[in-house]
Amino acid sequence: MMRPKVNENSSNHKPVVYQPKYKICVSGAAEAGHCLPDAEEKSEELGRLIAARDMILVTGATTGLPYWAAKGAKQAGGIVIGFSPAASKAAHIKTYHLPTDYHDLIVYTGFEYAGRNLILTRAADAVVTVCGRLGTLNEFTIAFEDQKVQGVLTETGGMADMMEDILQKSHRGKGKVVFDSDPSKLLDKVVDLIEKEEEI
Repeated sequence: MMRPKVNENSSNHKPVVYQPKYKICVSGAAEAGHCLPDAEEKSEELGRLIAARDMILVTGATTGLPYWAAKGAKQAGGIVIGFSPAASKAAHIKTYHLPTDYHDLIVYTGFEYAGRNLILTRAADAVVTVCGRLGTLNEFTIAFEDQKVQGVLTETGGMADMMEDILQKSHRGKGKVVFDSDPSKLLDKVVDLIEKEEEI
């Protein structure tokens, strides 16, 4: 697990503790068969990048692309927090058939998928969409209504490649949504937007 970094402040010799900066939710297809072939690889890279930049990855504690992001983050020494639709670990495994590995902590919400999605997106400073199906669209629209910063990893298939068109046809403006096909560039855009929001 990634530990807070401590530095000595030369002016007063008091330790300064640096905590992970932001919580980034990766939202995406729990079953990636319809996604583009490199969607899993891009998700894993996204997880690694989040960890490498001292940020915490937040997921729906599920299979598919969020799971690959969790794997990437843990392999890079990051922190991963999952929000499960189940009310207990037993139900998470036996009823929902969801994984527990590559997560430091799983919160068992007991609110099924719709309620879990609300808690998941509100727990994050930004939501990043990779590929996705209807559940991913649900998380996107919740975050949009909450005026949350969002990134969309394009050229991954599914909902991610439909989002610009959906926003255009919805006549609600672009919100706080940025797009890119490169995980690193997308994360840069997301962090820049979060930082601008903090200045307001």
